[in-house]
Amino acid sequence: MRPIEFEILLSLAAGARHGYAIIQDIEARGDDADVRVETGTLYRALQRLVEQGLVVPTEPRPAAPDDDARRRYYDLTPAGRHAAAAEARRLARLVDSARGLRLIPRSAG
Repeated sequence: MRPIEFEILLSLAAGARHGYAIIQDIEARGDDADVRVETGTLYRALQRLVEQGLVVPTEPRPAAPDDDARRRYYDLTPAGRHAAAAEARRLARLVDSARGLRLIPRSAG
């Protein structure tokens, strides 16, 4: 799984979001101010995730007082939630290995 795809799945794990909200969430989770997600990159990744059955455009769209009719919302499918959990476990195993090899401290903080 590509990093951008996992980032999108993480963002959608909290609930349906539109593209710009996904970008804001990913950038807020980043370690530094240089984390930037380009719009084209996001929408290409979303299209791949839709084609894989991991994400779906939501219908009907979530109601919001300041909603813009042009916004398209996306949500995880059950398969998407399962894929995100599997990727998180894979990454956790890699971090555990890195700690065992003393590449990073045992307790981050």
